[in-house]
Amino acid sequence: MTAYQLRLESLRMLRDPRYLALALLAPIGFYLLFATLFGGEDPARPGALKGTVEIMVAMAAYGAVWGALSATGPRIAQERTGGWLEQLRAMPVTARQVMTAKLAAGMAVALPAIGLVCATAAVVKGVRLSAAEWVAVLGAMWLGSLPFAVLGVAIGYLVGADAAFPLSYGLYMAMSAMGGLWVPPARLPSSFVHVASALPTYRLADLGWRIAAGHPPTALDAGVLAAWTAGLGLLAALAYRHRPRRVSAAS
Repeated sequence: MTAYQLRLESLRMLRDPRYLALALLAPIGFYLLFATLFGGEDPARPGALKGTVEIMVAMAAYGAVWGALSATGPRIAQERTGGWLEQLRAMPVTARQVMTAKLAAGMAVALPAIGLVCATAAVVKGVRLSAAEWVAVLGAMWLGSLPFAVLGVAIGYLVGADAAFPLSYGLYMAMSAMGGLWVPPARLPSSFVHVASALPTYRLADLGWRIAAGHPPTALDAGVLAAWTAGLGLLAALAYRHRPRRVSAAS
C-alpha cells in the first residue's frame, strides 16, 4: 500500500503546474540568469568555488526545498479539508504508512529539482565535476532535503488549506534568502552569517558546496540538519495527534 501511495503522490506532484513552475523551471531560470551575470566573477576568497558551481548548488537547494515542502504541506492540508485523510482511516492502511508515503513523495520530487539544475549547469555552463562528485552532490543534497519534507507535514496538520500554501511559500522564501541561497554566504554581512549557519537551507547548500570543492561534508552540516529534522518531526507528531478531524477551507 505504501508503494502505491508513493507512486500516486509522486505522479500527482509531477502533474502539478505549481510544482513544475516553482521547483523545476524557476531554479533553472534563476541559475541561468545568475550564472550569466555573476558566474564569470573570480571567487570571493582563495579556494572558493567558481561562481557557476556555487550558484548551481544554491539553486539546486532552492528547488529541492520547494519540492519537499510542496509535496507535503499544501497537499496534506487540502486532503484534511476534503476529508480524504479521514477516508483513509477506514482503509487497511496505518497512519504510519500514510506519513511514510507523504515523506517519501516529498523526497522523491525533490530529486528532479536537484538533478535538472545540475544537468543545466553541466550542459549550458560547462560545469565539470568528477563522476563521484556528481553522485555525492546529488545524494547528499537529496538526503539533506528531509527536514523540509518533515516541515511540510507539520504545516499540513497545523493549518488549513487556504493558509498552507502561503505559509509554506513564505517560509520557503525567507529560509532561502536568509540561508544564503540568493547571496553567497561570503558576501553576507557578518551578523547574517550567524543566522544563516543555523538554518537548514544553508546547511543543505553547504553539503553541495563542500563536495563540489573536493571536501567531505562536515559533521556540523549533518548535525544541524538532523537537529532540524528531529525538532520538526516532534512538531509534526504533535500536530498530527492534536489535529481536528476535519477542517474548513477557511481555517
